[in-house]
Parts: sequence; structure tokens; C-alpha cells
Amino acid sequence: MTRSQLSDDMNRLTHPVPSRQHNTLPQMDVGPINSNVAHVLIWLNPTATTKTSHARHEYKERHAYSLSRYFQGILCLAGVLGIILVYPRRFWPDKSNRPTASLQPTSFSVDGGYESELCPQAKPLFPSRHRILDERLDEVFANETFKLKAYEALGGAIRIPTVSYDYMGPVGEDERWDIFGELHGYLYTTFPRVFSALNVTKVNTYGIVLHWQGSDEDILPVLMTAHQDVVPVDPSTLDDWEHPPYSGFYDGTWIWGRGSCDDKSDLIASLQAIDILLEEGFAPRRTFVWAFGFDEESAGTQGAGHLAPYLEQRYGENGFALLLDEGGEAYGAVYGGNVTFALPGLSEKGYLDVEIEVTAPGGHSSVPPRHTTIGILSAMIVELEEHPYEPVLTRTSSAYNATQCIAAYAPQYPEELRELARKAVHSDAALERLRDTLLQLFPEYEALLHTTQAVDLIQGGVKVNALPERASAIINHRISDDSSVAEVQARIVSLLVPLTARFNLTLGAFGQRTAREGSPLGGASGHLELSVAHGYALDPSPITPTGPKDPYQLLAGTVRGAIEGRMAGGGLAVVVPQIEKGNTGPFPFRSAG
Repeated sequence: MTRSQLSDDMNRLTHPVPSRQHNTLPQMDVGPINSNVAHVLIWLNPTATTKTSHARHEYKERHAYSLSRYFQGILCLAGVLGIILVYPRRFWPDKSNRPTASLQPTSFSVDGGYESELCPQAKPLFPSRHRILDERLDEVFANETFKLKAYEALGGAIRIPTVSYDYMGPVGEDERWDIFGELHGYLYTTFPRVFSALNVTKVNTYGIVLHWQGSDEDILPVLMTAHQDVVPVDPSTLDDWEHPPYSGFYDGTWIWGRGSCDDKSDLIASLQAIDILLEEGFAPRRTFVWAFGFDEESAGTQGAGHLAPYLEQRYGENGFALLLDEGGEAYGAVYGGNVTFALPGLSEKGYLDVEIEVTAPGGHSSVPPRHTTIGILSAMIVELEEHPYEPVLTRTSSAYNATQCIAAYAPQYPEELRELARKAVHSDAALERLRDTLLQLFPEYEALLHTTQAVDLIQGGVKVNALPERASAIINHRISDDSSVAEVQARIVSLLVPLTARFNLTLGAFGQRTAREGSPLGGASGHLELSVAHGYALDPSPITPTGPKDPYQLLAGTVRGAIEGRMAGGGLAVVVPQIEKGNTGPFPFRSAG
């Protein structure tokens, strides 16, 4: 490739066409993403290893944040910031015998594995213009004083219990939002340089937007997000915590508490990175924007629901080249050997909470009907749970693509799966066997291969001798990338309609009404209402394109450069795009990228 060809390719990647729909790379919350500025962010970002502790039944952050990984986290966000350092179109291929930078994908063999045409890897990219800054950041992050200051910055944020609850009132009406004002005061005090140097906008009081103006206004900006809130703690589990949930306690290896992983580590990582870059006199060429919401753990309507319209109004539709949000995966030598797998999330499942509400006349429990509303609701829950979604592995799915990448490059991987993956490219029978074997050997794959449903909330009854006039449950769905909200709704209706006949109920299903007559008294015995809980539903996201001319290649090359540049013994990094099983809150921003 000639220098002019490389420059042309870089120009395509660094100057995305505003009208394109796929300039966004959602959820790159994984591992070290870059080298230079990436350092800053590598040491603090929250993709680090977590340590499960305390009560086993609580689902979030009953763990601490590993600090060796906590620091490798700053590279994650820094990786994206590091793109600033790669974009200048000049590369230095000779540092530490690093490979020549190129945007053309390359395949390579790992410990006898075969070269994969299905999972080509971008060659590692290394910045040239800011090489001295890169080396300087190496020194800064190795400094124990800097590390301790960074640990305390995160610990102090954890000690402010910014909890968001379901069913909170609007900002200004519900006083439970007031705690976020305390967090803002802490952030301003801890990072005064950031809040004085960057343009700061408050959206709906507690949403924060930081704008770092770049020198080239013709390049689309990058958007990075985090959230300030955490989930509540069940008071009955407080004694099960090894350290109090809002202690921010540092034990020499771990930082403990709510937000240590989800997601105050991302928040503090961003601010720490910006701060050190400002201190070092760095000025970006590309504009960077940070948006920090405050109710991602609940409805998202007060935070991201207000931030997204603001960002679209200010920067325009498709106004960002790239979006980086938190994610659920990380990076590491998970398949043995000296091969590190980085797992960026390039798509995510859809989301739907369905409320099932059964109502019927009340009365005294001494004269009960054959089935109370609670009994009817229970039958409906059983019907849904006895008909789970079937796992499906298709050649267009993210799970299939990830499996092909792992089978191609993992030094230690079941040979049966590796062979099935090769055959599944052309054989439908092999594809089915690959699905079944994956589920047998790796049960966690089940959540990737189908829509999941979980009955999480249930209510009914007010007194032991009074018949319950209302009983309800909320079922959470994470929708697979081959399905949709409408398909899930239709399936629920089809499963429950026979029960409305059995219990003689009228039915309201997602805004549509039906009537049923025929009870012994000539009318219905009750009513079943199906609705979207919390007021929003989300189809699966588009999948970020990964073609040789797409911006993803720049990101993947940066990830590889960041990891391989710091691996001893000539190790390799493999970037494996993933689908995010949960939802990290970027959906309000989809039109922005």
C-alpha cells in the first residue's frame, strides 16, 4: 500500500459521511482500546475483572473492582481518545519492532490454528504525532502517587449513594434526585481543571455534557457516555456485604461498593483521562463529547431521555462518528496461550418489560371463587415459563461470528467445536450440531442464542381475608437480534389467549381490546391487561458494520496496538465483536451516531 493510498483510506475512516446510518460503534466498553491517550483511560475504566462476594442472590455489584484491571480500564476509554492520536495519518512502524500500521485486515495463525477468512483482523495501529506523550503517560500511570489518587477518586464517588429507583417522579418533584447534586459538587472539587477547561452543560439539572473542542471542525466528533446512578441495595442483605455497599473501601487490591463496576468507574475514568491530558497540555484535533446520565438503572427517561434530544439538537442527526458506552465484556487470555481476546460489543439485544395485570371483583375470602386473580396470574406465569424461547444460531448472528473468531484463533478450544465451526460455514446440519454443542459445553451461550424472559416483579393482595381485586407481574425480555418487540408481544398474546377463555376473561393486549362473553352469569369473570411496563420498548440494535473500509477497522487496529504494544514475549491480540446481552442505555442516542 502506498502512502497516498493509506492516506485516502484513513481519510474515509476519519471523515465519515454524515448521512450514513452506521458511523456509530456502540458499547466499546472492553479492554485496552488504544495506546497513547488510551493509557489514561486504560487505568481506570470499569471493564475490569470483578470479584463476586456477599449474598449470592443479589444480581449487581456485590463485588469489588480489581485495581490492576481498574488501571487497565483507563485504556479502554483512553483507547478511544487515543484515536485522536492515530487519526493524523502518520504512523511509526519501527517502535519496538511493531508491525507496520495498515487499515487492511489481516489473518494470522495462532498455535497451529488456521487462518480465518471469516474473522479477519485489522493490523495493529500506533500513533506517531504523540509518541512522546504516549511514553510520558506510561510513566504517569506507573507512579504510585497517581494510582492512589485515582483509587480515592473512584472511592469518593462510590461513597455518595446516587441510587435511582423504579417509579421515581420527575426531577424537581422527587427529592430522591437531590443526592446527585452532592455528587456533582464532588466531581467539580475533584476535577476542577476539567470543569473549568471544557464546555459544561447541565441537562435536566443532573445530566452532564462535556464538550472538548477539537482543532478540526470538519471532522465528526466522538461521543462517550457513562451514568452516575447505581441500583438500590436490599436492606435485608446489608449484613451479607463484606464491606458496606457505599464504602468505596480500598483493601490494597479491590475497591468495594456500588458503582465500582457499574458505572462510576467509567465516569471517573473519563474525568481522570481528560484531567491528565489537560495537565500534559494535550489539545485534540477531533472534538470529543461526554454525556453522563443519571437514571440508567431505572427508566432512563430523566437522564438519557433528555440528553439525547439535546445532543441531536446541538450536533444534528448522525452527528457523531462513534459512540462508546459501557458494556458487559472485557478482555484477557481466556483461551490460554499468549493470545488476548478483546470483546467489543458491536450490537445489543432489544429490551421489553411486559406487565401482566389480572383484575376481578373483590369480596371476602370466606366465599372465594374457584380462582382468584393471584391464582389466574400464577397460571399465566407458568404457561410462559413452560414455553421458553428456543435457541437459534444463524450465520448472520453476532454469536455465530464470535464463535467463528474464537474457533479460528483460540489456542485452547475444544477440537470438536473448532471442526464444527469450519463445517457450519456451508453445512446446515453442522450448524445445528454447533449450536447444540455450544449449549452443552458453554451453558452461558443460551442467553446469546435466544430471547430471554424473566419474571422479576409480582404484586397482589392487600389483606389475608380480602379477595385480591388485582394481581400483576412484570416480565423482563432481552430480545435476540433475529427478533423484535412486535414478535415478542405477539407470542405472549398467542400463549395467553387460551387462558383467557379458560378463566373467562376479557383481554386488552398492547392497546387492542377484545370482548368475551359466556360466563355462567352472562358476562366475563375478570379482565387481563397486557401492556409495556415503564413506557418504553427497544428493538435489537443495528450491528456495527465491520467491513475493510468501515471505521471499525480503525478501532480494532487501535485495540490490537494497545494490547500487543504492552504484551511480553510477542503475544497476539484478537478482536472479537460481541452482542451485548444486557442494555447499557445507549438507545436514546441511536439517531445521534
